[in-house]
Amino acid sequence: MDNGIAIVGAGLGGLTLARVLHVHGIAATVYEAEASSDARPQGGMLDIHTHNGQRALEAAGLLEAFRRIIHPGGEAVRVLDRHAGVLYEEADDGAGGRPEVPRGALRQLLLDALPDGTVRWGHKLTAVASLGEGCHRLEFAHGASVETTLLVGADGAWSKVRPLLSSATPAYAGLMFFETWMSNSKRHRPASAQAVGQGALFAVEPGKGILAHAEPGDVLHTYVQLQRPLAWVERLADLDARTAALRVVNEFDGWSPALTALITDSQAEPVIRLIHALPVGHRWDRVKGVTLLGDAAHLMIPSGEGANLAMLGGAELAEAIALHPGAPEAALDTYEQAMFARGAQEAAEALKLTDTMLGAGSPGTLLDFFRSHGSDCAG
Repeated sequence: MDNGIAIVGAGLGGLTLARVLHVHGIAATVYEAEASSDARPQGGMLDIHTHNGQRALEAAGLLEAFRRIIHPGGEAVRVLDRHAGVLYEEADDGAGGRPEVPRGALRQLLLDALPDGTVRWGHKLTAVASLGEGCHRLEFAHGASVETTLLVGADGAWSKVRPLLSSATPAYAGLMFFETWMSNSKRHRPASAQAVGQGALFAVEPGKGILAHAEPGDVLHTYVQLQRPLAWVERLADLDARTAALRVVNEFDGWSPALTALITDSQAEPVIRLIHALPVGHRWDRVKGVTLLGDAAHLMIPSGEGANLAMLGGAELAEAIALHPGAPEAALDTYEQAMFARGAQEAAEALKLTDTMLGAGSPGTLLDFFRSHGSDCAG
């Protein structure tokens, strides 16, 4: 029986929680389904903001180490029209508040800062049951089980812990991403590399857009966004990769080849992502001995805030636990009230940002956004 703190999920939120607890001398165990830290690619670039993600890293004692993994030039922004004409451009002068880092490097930074054995790899949670008085039993796919007196579900969109607290489930948000990668872009597709520039590219019109990031190693990582019914996306998912890419690129008829090559010339298997979200303002009544963190608590449309919110939530939960020794319910209540308010606000803002990019006034609304706020407000 493990009477300590059990964290389900070794994403950025769960690892930040474990690290800040460690800073305060409090032990925790993280249970992760993946077999190891390099079991799969960890995604693309993240912009880590001064007011949330960097605050969490400061609480974790990792802010200086974080600055060493920043991707130079990553904060640059370009907005192009369908012909690859520049509508807006902002250079990265190094003074912005949202430096870009590779997700995998940030995750490894957190992993390396934890004591050996903190993360239990290969522990896929299959069931969780309340034992009363705030205790819970976790059952894993390989047959092991543990019991804990404080359980944190940091296990993402399809959390196995969430049903202990809430009946809410993520719903399709009417938006899909078609994700591609182009390696050796400056040699392979120089026009595409030039169009993207050093940082982030936005080329949007009502209902659709091509968003891309220039990543370390001369990689262009693209998220094609389409607002389409679920049935349309499901038919797309049934196609082979080449046919699916041709189907997607048909939605951008008349666009510059420098932009459409980002769709058709992926050198890795494209990934179709259906975007789901929990209801804006998702919350629950206090349940003894358990809470949620990150996407498990407030899954929202991507806006550049998800990782930042998960990390800040992890740091604040750890600090609340440290400030309430022997009183975990007071700690969980303190954490949840702040997290509920922040999550509701950011989920509403994510909806507004999506409308800014893909609504009827696009790209004019996106240009107005950048001209009034600058790139520090961009995801």
